[in-house]
Amino acid sequence: MTLHSSRRTRWRLGVVAGSVAALLTAATMVAASAQAATGCRVAYTANQWPGGFTANVAVTNLGAPVDGWRLAWRFPSGQQVTQAWNATVASSNGEVTATNLSYNAAIATNAAVSFGFNGSWSGGNPAPTSFRLNGVECTGDVGGSPTPTASPSTPPSTPPPSTPPPGDAMATVAAMQPGWNLGNTFDAIPDETAWGNPRTTQTLLRHVRSQGYRSIRIPVTWSNHHGPAPDYTIDTAWRNRIREVVDWSLAEGFYVMINLHHDSWQWINTYPTDRANVLARYRALWTQLATEYRDHSSRLVFESINEPQFTGTSGDEQDYQVLHELNTEFVHLVRRSGGTNATRLLVLPTLLTNADQGRLDALTATIDELDDPHLAATVHFYGWWPFSVNIAGGTRYDATVEKDLIDTFDRVHDTFVDNGIPVIVGEWALLNWDHNRPGVIERGEFLKFLEAVGHHARIRNLTTMVWDAGQFLNRTELRWRDPGVFAMMKASWTTRSGTASSDQVYVPRQGTVTSRSLTLNLNGTSFRGLRQGSANLVEGTDYTVSGTTLTLSAATVTRLVGDRAHGVNASLEADFSQGVPWPIDIITYDPPTQSAATGTTTSFAIPTRFHGDQLATMEARYVDGTNAGPADWTPFKEFWQHFQPDYSANTIILKPEFFNEVRDGRVTLTFHFWSGTRVTYHITRSGRSVTGSTT
Repeated sequence: MTLHSSRRTRWRLGVVAGSVAALLTAATMVAASAQAATGCRVAYTANQWPGGFTANVAVTNLGAPVDGWRLAWRFPSGQQVTQAWNATVASSNGEVTATNLSYNAAIATNAAVSFGFNGSWSGGNPAPTSFRLNGVECTGDVGGSPTPTASPSTPPSTPPPSTPPPGDAMATVAAMQPGWNLGNTFDAIPDETAWGNPRTTQTLLRHVRSQGYRSIRIPVTWSNHHGPAPDYTIDTAWRNRIREVVDWSLAEGFYVMINLHHDSWQWINTYPTDRANVLARYRALWTQLATEYRDHSSRLVFESINEPQFTGTSGDEQDYQVLHELNTEFVHLVRRSGGTNATRLLVLPTLLTNADQGRLDALTATIDELDDPHLAATVHFYGWWPFSVNIAGGTRYDATVEKDLIDTFDRVHDTFVDNGIPVIVGEWALLNWDHNRPGVIERGEFLKFLEAVGHHARIRNLTTMVWDAGQFLNRTELRWRDPGVFAMMKASWTTRSGTASSDQVYVPRQGTVTSRSLTLNLNGTSFRGLRQGSANLVEGTDYTVSGTTLTLSAATVTRLVGDRAHGVNASLEADFSQGVPWPIDIITYDPPTQSAATGTTTSFAIPTRFHGDQLATMEARYVDGTNAGPADWTPFKEFWQHFQPDYSANTIILKPEFFNEVRDGRVTLTFHFWSGTRVTYHITRSGRSVTGSTT
């Protein structure tokens, strides 16, 4: 067996042990051969913060060897254990028991075993006063006490201990699921609030933690915050501010990941042609960071570079080599700094954090050569690009989008996870899902994407860290901008949810109302019913289900549309056996109408009466049938980048970016609406002047 295969075998065993620990209950984990202890000593230490704490318990066996152990105690103030590592912890009638896992069952005479847990408290958090090992009182020594309570503005100076212990990279990465990015904040240029987000507070971090996130990635751009060569000394105020937020995050119980972020394209990208200067700067920054955090909790994780990219190379192979050099330098530098850094989890990116097979293979070669068991790989995932930005007709979460997702996650799993290398999807979302650009991605299609990403990442043991630059969480008000979006995302961490072919049912305002059907995507669930508010609709009368086809009766649709005013007339929810309900809006519409317009290439808007309908996409073609405008490989232009609906002003805006690549002459535009309606419009450009008409 080679060194490399030996390393991967050790990691794979860690995965198995972690899986067993997750599946077995406390009762079944007590070994049948567990022996009575004849003497023991327990050291209990804890770090706490308002409402929460992390504890470490070290048990020394003072008697005969033990094979299989169970430690029992009671909390004086009713504290609760919320998460444990290196043991299975359960509570019953006020008694807490910690039971060995498969790999730490044996305790030789005078040997010790340790485990830890996170907990919650109210009123007080005194240490337990007695412990029993396999039924025998530990009288040798029971010691330790919690540290003083940290005030909200002063986090503990010593962060909570890591969970699980250093050495099990796969288990550590698994414990980081799910993760959240503090995006467009410390990565913003030049400073924390420059890109529109408020100053980060402990209250914000506590809120994010309360929503179920276990890890936080804090992207940091350092290039505007350090001095000149040769020392490249990090500005004291910036260094202290980053440490403050790191320490707050650790105190809240997060795993924390920091990196060099936009430095990747600001100066690291010149490495191939400016090797000496870039390497000196890179070494100086990581040396300072490694020294700063040398003795921090191993819950703190370092990521070498965000989205590494290079200029002046001959192509991928040279890119792979220079990234290999930087990743290798990073690992060696951090390890040499000692302290917790000797075993700290280090995260290495692929080229561009892209998941193409060549990029994955190149990083695998680097990790193999380093032969370090405390490494993880990272990639980013923003979905099938046409769908992610709504271009080339990519309006729906269809088979192409799902195949891209599955193929990507399969490659990552088969290349890394299957070979014992843990993976963090350090950023994921859709590129153009943004509260500032409504309508680019249709909400129901986005919900399907969220559900699928959560499921496919979970079954492949990929840890995901959603990119949130403010488009999901309103950080000022501490509320989710779209609670339904967050609910779907959160549900996907643990289970599947049923969806449907659409979350919209369009009903013409004119003519006879007829029944309407949707296709259910059960995703392993079973359909339970349909409701409007708190009222359940009646199957067989209000609706029918045949296989996966849900049909609303004509009478029900008639009732739901009411007076048939334009827009949403009613909202329903389809319930499934698990996950979150699927929303269905009943919408009345008339075909949109447009009228003539004049303007310029920098200011042109088409008067549009939407009549309750919503825009899905736009095509542009010249008279000869060739594609017009930017991205001329497709007739479908990019939503919001090239065109934009303004529903309040009853217009569709054609952007200067569209006209920048439109030649003089006549162009036919075809607007596609979500009802299925298509409207044709013609524009004629002459220099900077533009006219538009319906004929």
